[in-house]
Amino acid sequence: MSDRLFSGDVLFLQRLLSCCGLYTDRLDGDYGKHTSDAEHAFDERCRAIALSEGGVDGRSEANIRSLQLVAQPLARRALRALHAASLDARIISGTRDYEEQNALFRQGRFGNPGPRVTNARGGQSWHNFGLAWDIGLFEGGQYVTADPKYKTAAAHGKIAGLEWGGDWKTFPDFPHYQVGAEGRSISSARVRFEAGGRT
Repeated sequence: MSDRLFSGDVLFLQRLLSCCGLYTDRLDGDYGKHTSDAEHAFDERCRAIALSEGGVDGRSEANIRSLQLVAQPLARRALRALHAASLDARIISGTRDYEEQNALFRQGRFGNPGPRVTNARGGQSWHNFGLAWDIGLFEGGQYVTADPKYKTAAAHGKIAGLEWGGDWKTFPDFPHYQVGAEGRSISSARVRFEAGGRT
């Protein structure tokens, strides 16, 4: 792997790899041989999924490869369905560690510039567990921000096994897709992730 995933947060990386069944050592935040071996195994599995499901543009590829292995085929299939509908869609955000999530939460708050884009702090978003991604739509190479375009796209991108953020009653998130929660709460997902899926 040319670039380590989440190089600034080894514990987060270990949790993700553990949730994928590839890291079985202590969750200690130490990047040693076990973590390195698990990350290489993860990279190989990502390549196999890409070969099986089909490759995508570079930005989407990098974001898909940040997801848990269970989510990667679904992300590729959803993107393929969007492309089949003649939509220029790309995955522009994948897994975020808690620090990245907190930085997004601060945007538009506490005197920080920009619009508010999330109500979720670190550990309160499905993105933090490798199970969610956001798409971007493009027309003529330009990024589209209009909600109606994303609502139309969901008719194609919301494939079996996924939930769409546009269906949320409070703070609908039209570019957002995630692995179906099947009744799990975000707090139980956090407990499971932080235990490396070992609960």
